[in-house]
Amino acid sequence: MKKARALRLIRRLKAAEVEVTGWEGEFLDSVETRLDTYGRAFADPEKGDRDHAVSTLQQRKLKEIRAKVSGEQAGEHRDGKPTARGGFIRRKPFRAPRRPVRDGDGEAE
Repeated sequence: MKKARALRLIRRLKAAEVEVTGWEGEFLDSVETRLDTYGRAFADPEKGDRDHAVSTLQQRKLKEIRAKVSGEQAGEHRDGKPTARGGFIRRKPFRAPRRPVRDGDGEAE
């Protein structure tokens, strides 16, 4: 997430009518301050991409707060449907032995 986009999101979350917890408010304030001061909200390059303004964990927390403010559950769309998650497809190993085909009598052919 780039700096301008992160700042826009944080300011929109702070201006929302929904009450956030004290910890979440402090989190938003601290991230906004660090973005204004340093241009990034984290110092360790192992915690996120060098081009991003916030770390991976900070992005996740901002996403949770955004879902809370918009009144939806994390991992759901606004219409209540769960988000589609892509993943790996489990496949048979290469050259795996084939199962024998059985006929109606239970005997293998």
